[in-house]
Amino acid sequence: MPHFRSQETVDSALRMSDNGVSDRANAEIHGVAIKTIRRWRRLYQREGRQRQAGFPGTPCPRCDGADLDQLAYALLLGWYLGDGHIVAAKRGVYTLQVSNDQKYPNLNQEIAATMRSVKPTASPCLRGGSTAIRIEVRWKHWPCLFPQHGPGRKHLRKIELVDWQREIVAKYPEQLLRGLFHSDGCRFENWATRPIVGEGIRRYQYVRYMFSNESEDILGILTDALDLLDIPWRRPRRNAVAVSRKEGVAALDRFVGPKS
Repeated sequence: MPHFRSQETVDSALRMSDNGVSDRANAEIHGVAIKTIRRWRRLYQREGRQRQAGFPGTPCPRCDGADLDQLAYALLLGWYLGDGHIVAAKRGVYTLQVSNDQKYPNLNQEIAATMRSVKPTASPCLRGGSTAIRIEVRWKHWPCLFPQHGPGRKHLRKIELVDWQREIVAKYPEQLLRGLFHSDGCRFENWATRPIVGEGIRRYQYVRYMFSNESEDILGILTDALDLLDIPWRRPRRNAVAVSRKEGVAALDRFVGPKS
């Protein structure tokens, strides 16, 4: 029976099935019915029908010495530490998921593009929810690139950069900070009052960056990167870091800026 879809689509769906992608997710990605995915698997996998040569796995920068876009990786590391996590799929495949508010389409596209830069063969899947978008890419080697992966929530386990990650962050602290502030941070106008002689109490406004996270380790990674750039910061509360001084805000505005 001939396929009504291109052979390229069939081969792509079968590769994803081989890598442990569920039939439902596979059908959504390729725009076909779940029963179509199941029929293709029956024809090619169960009956042994000949197909095109297998798709070689994407080489890993850590295991295979493949090139790594370090600038993109520093940005993705910030997103991962803030709002990302890795989940195990089938057959040794892992899914990197980064969640972000759906009202920021430019940032959501930036996350997808960054994932493609880190894994050049990636086809990011953007899944919508009631308020958030989840950007996903599957790969066997995500735990190699994010050794912070582990069971449980990040703030309940040790989060520490390894030597090669520290070297990348030292080169691109701006990108790490962009990912962190855009994931678990915000830029907003704050206000304060000051007594003025002859005028009484005067109110004034100023821009402030705030980053909140329950992990003391991740807060430390953020402040270390701020120190690398000589950006002044303070801890207004236990789980937060603030950048309020004019020169610090101006520095962050050059590579973080408002969300969009």
